[in-house]
Amino acid sequence: MNDIWTKYAKVLVDYSTKVKKGDLVVIRATSPMAENLVKAVYKRVLEVGGHPVVRASICDMSDIFIKYANDEQLDYIDPMSQLEYEKVDKYISIGAPLNVKNMARADKDKLARRAKATRPLSEKLLSRSAKGEASWVIADVPTNALAQEAKMSFDEYSEFLFNACFLNLDDPVAKLQEMDKEQTRYCEYLNKCSEIHIIGEKTDITFNTKGRKWISCSGLNNYPDGEVFTSPVEDSANGEIYFDFPAIYRGNEAHKIHLTLKDGKVIKAEAEKGEEFLKSMLNLDKGASFVGEIAIGTNEMVKDVTGNILFDEKIGGSIHMACGASYPETGGKNVSGLHWDIIKNMKNGGKIFADGTLIYENGKFLI
Repeated sequence: MNDIWTKYAKVLVDYSTKVKKGDLVVIRATSPMAENLVKAVYKRVLEVGGHPVVRASICDMSDIFIKYANDEQLDYIDPMSQLEYEKVDKYISIGAPLNVKNMARADKDKLARRAKATRPLSEKLLSRSAKGEASWVIADVPTNALAQEAKMSFDEYSEFLFNACFLNLDDPVAKLQEMDKEQTRYCEYLNKCSEIHIIGEKTDITFNTKGRKWISCSGLNNYPDGEVFTSPVEDSANGEIYFDFPAIYRGNEAHKIHLTLKDGKVIKAEAEKGEEFLKSMLNLDKGASFVGEIAIGTNEMVKDVTGNILFDEKIGGSIHMACGASYPETGGKNVSGLHWDIIKNMKNGGKIFADGTLIYENGKFLI
């Protein structure tokens, strides 16, 4: 297993964040289950001349904070975190959840207040990243909680995770670069188009992407990866869209979501399960009911929903739409404390048209 952690660390340090001599690198970890990868990343940062700082938790205490924090504490941003987001060169965040449902019963009003308070931090990081001043990547290690959510044994989930990251290959970076080359071709085509029209089961929706940038995702911010995405013009989404895959956010689930949008905003939201939670998230703040992202998943090693959005949004033959915050690097302007990716299967007759031309059908690009 030491070999796999070393290979994993090299991808995150050398490829994803491109750590160089003198870089200040924060390595975040959410539980002791991340120990092997944290140690490998720490070692690799030192080997390339960076300055690693580990921010590790013994467990995720977000549920305790939300339950007991008063308004003043919910609004408070400590100066150390503030300085970190302003000064750190590279962020490597390693997820290792021990409980994926710990936020399922959290007070939604307090969550909204905290999201508003921390929004400037995430905006700062995204802005610095868009300017090339900082880089970041999110990755996971196998845990029993993730395996259970995916309805797999720990060993099955470990194999799934490593394969999805192409760590089963001798040179995972070469595979990521190959993926990027193909996805860049799709993006170059889409960047010349203005209207995206998606058709499928209970779905007929259009987005305007004129002046927005499509981006190839190939392991630079998420690992695993495999998608092309953009942020549509904020008032442009019109029509209906149905998501047949389960949508999970902060430990809560909504199944078979059906949204109707007008002038960019969700005006009707239905779900067979979790409709109340869905509506509460769309009302989280002013920007939560607008579309922050549309994307097309391309990773054929991710085939089924596992309950982990880092993997599920990359499912080959799927699309996803995020309600809430958009990405500055695409030209997106929507601001929100929410960014909820909701996934739709496209292998069952789904079609995508760009400026009237059929470019995607049954889960495959045609261009």
